[in-house]
Amino acid sequence: MLSNPGSKNIKIKSWLQFIVTVAAIIIIASVSSLLRIRLDLTEDKRYTLSEPTLKVLGGLKNDIYIQVYLDGEIPIPLKRLKRSVREMLDEFRIASGQRIDYEFINPAGDKDAQQREAQYQVLNDKGLNPVRIQASDEEGGSSTKLIFPGMIVNYNGIEIPVNFLKNNQSISPEQNILHSIEGLEYEMIQTIATVSSDTIYKVAFLEGHGEFPEIEVADITFNLARFFTIDRGTIGGQPGILDNYAAVIIAGPEKEFSEADKFVLDQYIMNGGKVMWLFEEVEVNSDSLIYGETVGLYRPLNIEDQLFRYGARVNPAIVQDIECMLIRLTVMSGGERQQVVSAPWVYYPKLSPAPNHPVTRNLNKVKGEFTNFIDTVGFDPAIKKTILLSTSEYSRTLSPPLVIRLKEAEQAPVENNFNKSNLPVAVLLEGVFPSAFRNRITDNLVGDNRFIMKNVSRETKMIVIADADIIRNEVRRVGTAESPIPLGQDKYTGEVFGNRDFLINCLNYLVDDNGIMELRSREIKLRLLDKGRIKNERGKWQIINIAGPVLLVILAGILYGWFRKRIYTRY
Repeated sequence: MLSNPGSKNIKIKSWLQFIVTVAAIIIIASVSSLLRIRLDLTEDKRYTLSEPTLKVLGGLKNDIYIQVYLDGEIPIPLKRLKRSVREMLDEFRIASGQRIDYEFINPAGDKDAQQREAQYQVLNDKGLNPVRIQASDEEGGSSTKLIFPGMIVNYNGIEIPVNFLKNNQSISPEQNILHSIEGLEYEMIQTIATVSSDTIYKVAFLEGHGEFPEIEVADITFNLARFFTIDRGTIGGQPGILDNYAAVIIAGPEKEFSEADKFVLDQYIMNGGKVMWLFEEVEVNSDSLIYGETVGLYRPLNIEDQLFRYGARVNPAIVQDIECMLIRLTVMSGGERQQVVSAPWVYYPKLSPAPNHPVTRNLNKVKGEFTNFIDTVGFDPAIKKTILLSTSEYSRTLSPPLVIRLKEAEQAPVENNFNKSNLPVAVLLEGVFPSAFRNRITDNLVGDNRFIMKNVSRETKMIVIADADIIRNEVRRVGTAESPIPLGQDKYTGEVFGNRDFLINCLNYLVDDNGIMELRSREIKLRLLDKGRIKNERGKWQIINIAGPVLLVILAGILYGWFRKRIYTRY
């Protein structure tokens, strides 16, 4: 029987086509694996890294190892956060050329209770903030569980903690998770940029004018040390002594500034220096409240004229606010029995952060104590003024001298008496500033005849805060031992306010020269299901989800049989 040459050629041609197709697929797959083709099709570009982030990651010289302690049995909202952290780290790894490696660790993974508690203590000592949640156990009940929604960044033997869970008690858990996801890129890249930078900026706490002692700013000093080298000292009227510092902090002065020290600060600003001013114009001795009352007295610091030239004025008046902290009072119950109750203390306002600025976006409220307020003055177009913190809609002011009695807390505040709203307490000034010593004789302030005074500053920034206590942590004293209480923590309720984050953001914003702070403006929309439609249309969607896939399979089978029958009935 003779073979059909045409049939043989068809077979050979078919095999060649098959081989060529397989080879083409292999080649295309190999080439594709070498190309970085990534498309972000989301509306808010949640998977697209910013230019500052790409610049930092592209400049990494050594490997970074990250340990993420958000693993194990956690609630569904935190699983969403975990997924976002993993996706962000994957993007970081690709953008850094595989220089970033990470691992997810369950801090509660050890079955031994002592080992588990020891692990918790180690993480707490490293700076990760624990969060307590209610978790279900094997018997069907519930128990309190500690989780550590944060990470440790390891670079050249240096370990830096990053806490990425926002815990603002004034908003819903869904919004807290959303804000945490929005801030992931900033929190991560800020730390990576700091540890990998060849330059570590220096920040100075000013002394010599009765500023807060080191123990009372220990908490913020420790946390700022993650980003900067921190020094303390006096300026002694020496021009140029601050030139090596990226920023200066003036925290709670009580004595007047000399003209020589004012001149040093002024010329530091003229040379582009940044200053964070924290002070009040009314002195209140809060320790005297243990005796039932204290007084508020006007206390000028001789820097009023200088700040006025820069565009701000701290008013010598105490702010009262209905939205305030609670304090503990001992009252008589039944004529004989003493009882401790919580009462609103209008002298300790809860200050509202500006919602749309990188410094204050998604921050908790900030705790104030005997706060003053600020007026922005002048119409210099070269100076931009932004309010960062303000009081609530129900505020009022009291001018010194005044007597402050603890018994005032026993009376409920009358809303009609609080007729002022949104009083500025912290203001950001940006731009080109005139010298406070322009057209003044300064020969007696400068010992060096070669010193050349500047009358106009370079582009720079400063922040004025009319409440020094925002930066002051309380101190626990046992005998001669002193230990700082975390800044912004209410010692009665344990609630943590945004003082620490606010101040760290302020310093990072002042010193930021690579645009990383702008990442805090990133916004991701919260897309929640319509609960009303879910309730009303529940049956319809259940039928669609159950019967829909079955009907699609049946329809596909019918169409396949119909096409097959049509093709083969032709022959």
